[in-house]
Amino acid sequence: MKSIKLDISNVLGTVNEAEIQALEPEAAAGIDKINNASGEGSDFLGWLDLPSRTPASLLDDIQATAELLRKECEVVVAIGIGGSYLGAKAVIEALSDSFAPYRHAADSPAVLFAGQNIGEDYLYELQDFLKNKKFGIIVISKSGTTTEPAIAFRLLKEQLERQAGKAAAARLTVAITDAKRGALRTLATEEGYKTYVIEDNVGGRFSVLTPVGLLPIAVAGYDIKALVAGAVEMENATRNAGAGNMSQLYAQTRNALYRAGKKTEILVNYNPKLHFFGEWWKQLYGESEGKDNKGIFPAAVDNSTDLHSMGQWIQEGERTIFETVISVEETQHKVVIPTDDANLDGLNFIAGTNVDHVNKMAELGTRIAHVDGGVPNMRITVPALKEQYLGQLIYFFEKACGISGYILGVNPFNQPGVEAYKRNMFALLEKPGYEKETEAIKARLG
Repeated sequence: MKSIKLDISNVLGTVNEAEIQALEPEAAAGIDKINNASGEGSDFLGWLDLPSRTPASLLDDIQATAELLRKECEVVVAIGIGGSYLGAKAVIEALSDSFAPYRHAADSPAVLFAGQNIGEDYLYELQDFLKNKKFGIIVISKSGTTTEPAIAFRLLKEQLERQAGKAAAARLTVAITDAKRGALRTLATEEGYKTYVIEDNVGGRFSVLTPVGLLPIAVAGYDIKALVAGAVEMENATRNAGAGNMSQLYAQTRNALYRAGKKTEILVNYNPKLHFFGEWWKQLYGESEGKDNKGIFPAAVDNSTDLHSMGQWIQEGERTIFETVISVEETQHKVVIPTDDANLDGLNFIAGTNVDHVNKMAELGTRIAHVDGGVPNMRITVPALKEQYLGQLIYFFEKACGISGYILGVNPFNQPGVEAYKRNMFALLEKPGYEKETEAIKARLG
């Protein structure tokens, strides 16, 4: 069976094997807390066995709903924020033709996203784009009252009902929400929307392998059964503590580097299709570990593009960083560099070479240069950008995140700091119930 692999050899000049192995007891204790639900945040461990307990009947139902939307819609808008959109966006972008938005394929609807910002121009332009188009909505929210997606849904619900009629709008709207309570659950029941449940014990940043991520991915035309099967493989491979547990090794290594003064981790890819995978990863680790004035800062770059912007800083800036490089072994297509008689660009020395070979040499050369410059790096190899391997990669990072958080000494599964901006925003907007906060913040602002 092909699988993703982890190589930590390029960190051993900064931390040694003994320092990494010294964290084995803490990592094993973290795995024990996860497996036995005995650590902080144990009420949010629904993701742990999610791949293996997802019934085929649910995947079939999700696929059937996706087929209805694919048949009847030119565009499907997935409304959500944070983990309610990043996971689906990451997988769809990784698997898609880079120029799919410009191809207007008649047999597959475009999957667009809303509710991930409060951009007035974005929403205006989205609504303008959807005029006279057959579109559907996937709205994702446990409560139905999160500001960003709630605004987007209010706008698009009204537009869909106006353009398609109320009955058709209800048929073309799917709500992914709480099982029993909340504004969106109430509305979905009243309107007769098709619904899927966000389990109470699965946090948003761990939800990509639930209907939250699976339905948009299926609408985009990708194999959600293969995605989940890949995650099951990694679930089995990382269940127990031990030398063969990749998630454990990654968690130990990054924490050893953190204790050695490496405070920022840069997730590096050499395939532009993985840009949003980096965005998903940033939320997973930033929201899980950034607590109690602790935590490795998660950043991401797209190489070789960012070697021409961030490369100088990474090579010679403050030595508080390390990298985790995602390397895709096999491309989907082959492009050979041609010979040019004039050779004005001086590239004939690589004529006849596949473009990906040049890319791989850029990756290897950069990793060597960065190690020489004091930037240790780990390397994760992915056989290809296919659903099975993306499922493995997603679960690998999720399991490692839980282990790493416990090594760090934080609750990896809550996010109390996220509420601070909301309180201030509601006070400034004079939301009912926030009168005291409104008075206090106005006094503060003078």
